[in-house]
Amino acid sequence: MTTEAASGPILLVEDNTVDLDLALRAFARRDRTSPLAIEVARDGEEALAFLPRWESGHPTPAVILLDNKLPRVSGLDVLRKLKTHERFRRIPVVMLTSSTEDEDVRTAYAAGVNSYIVKPIEFGKFIEVAEQIEVYWCTVNHSQR
Repeated sequence: MTTEAASGPILLVEDNTVDLDLALRAFARRDRTSPLAIEVARDGEEALAFLPRWESGHPTPAVILLDNKLPRVSGLDVLRKLKTHERFRRIPVVMLTSSTEDEDVRTAYAAGVNSYIVKPIEFGKFIEVAEQIEVYWCTVNHSQR
């Protein structure tokens, strides 16, 4: 295990503009020596459109933050597609969602999600979650890709 930061961006897949703004502001407020690259997909179809880009050499993300309830293609369908892809199945995926339903949690873990986090409503709590995600998934835990 290494402690240097992962080189890829964070892919944030979020359709709710308020939650998207909250997440982007939380990551921007984090005090760091180098800026954190964040790419955004606003629905499941946009998220899946990254696969051909990654196959052609675009940097793969250090972690994907994936909402569950997305238009066009659900977060669970995006997760399943990623986890069955030969090259990209090792990219860590964190389900960052408002759903607290036990069935949603079980289904996400059965599909291969690496972590399931319920979105906090308060900005201060969201900053804490952003910090924990960044520290763990982008610095401490490097997947073998």
